[in-house]
Amino acid sequence: MSNSYRGRFAPSPTGPLHFGSLVAAVGSYCQAKSQGGEWLVRMEDLDPPREVPGAADDILRTLEAYHLNWDDTVLYQSQRLDAYEHALNQLATNGHTFPCACTRKSIAANSSLNIYPGTCRNGLAPDATARATRVRVNSDTVNFHDGLQGTQKINLESDVGDFVVKRADGLFAYHLAVVVDDAFQEISEIVRGTDLLDSTLHHLYLQKLLALQIPRYVHFPVAVNAQKEKLSKQTHAPAINTTQPGAMLEKALTFLGHEPDADVINANPETLLEWAVKNWDLERIPRQLTISV
Repeated sequence: MSNSYRGRFAPSPTGPLHFGSLVAAVGSYCQAKSQGGEWLVRMEDLDPPREVPGAADDILRTLEAYHLNWDDTVLYQSQRLDAYEHALNQLATNGHTFPCACTRKSIAANSSLNIYPGTCRNGLAPDATARATRVRVNSDTVNFHDGLQGTQKINLESDVGDFVVKRADGLFAYHLAVVVDDAFQEISEIVRGTDLLDSTLHHLYLQKLLALQIPRYVHFPVAVNAQKEKLSKQTHAPAINTTQPGAMLEKALTFLGHEPDADVINANPETLLEWAVKNWDLERIPRQLTISV
């Protein structure tokens, strides 16, 4: 066991926790605690138009109801704008970014795969006005070994294209903020859903450009509804019950391949989590990308 392990759960306050977000919290918590490490909570409140007033506090109360107790102070991304600006300036100083005037509509019209076609990477057109800031990618193949999904690789130039690090509305992009905060919080391993598997290649690229420590990654299946849509506010996923958390916690552990033993069925959340941490094994988690619930 090593107390240098630091994991994290990073919800966005766009609504209450649903089953899919509970799975992410439970999986990252059990992985951290099974390694004798710390488990942190980061509130990714960088997108005010999508955020719901009071959601951040509601999420924390729900975690407490499930005995998912975090270590250290909760980090709020809305209080970290100077750090993101510093990283953006560092990228610009080293020639890794460029202003972009393109809209989603213009990109779609010029790319059959909706991959950024490099329109502004060599300079804006004379009549164009910069909207977003993009990172210039190269033709190298980025790869990493995922603790559950195995080897992953992608060519950013042909498969993704230059990607946004500061949006047209002036907000910092998720890709930039997350790598800056993971380094700041000294996260040693990131455990999350496969919906973010492809994003990891963006993150590895930025970590390299910014000379940041690279954590390990583990991506477990995402919960989807009957229509094969990821559970989210957009797909009307219901909020999880906080008055009887044991049953939902058992369901989340079963989803992750850790169906509780008979002697802890119907136990309180604290006992269930103690059992889960003691019996935690990545080999028991299904490797498929999605699981219907």
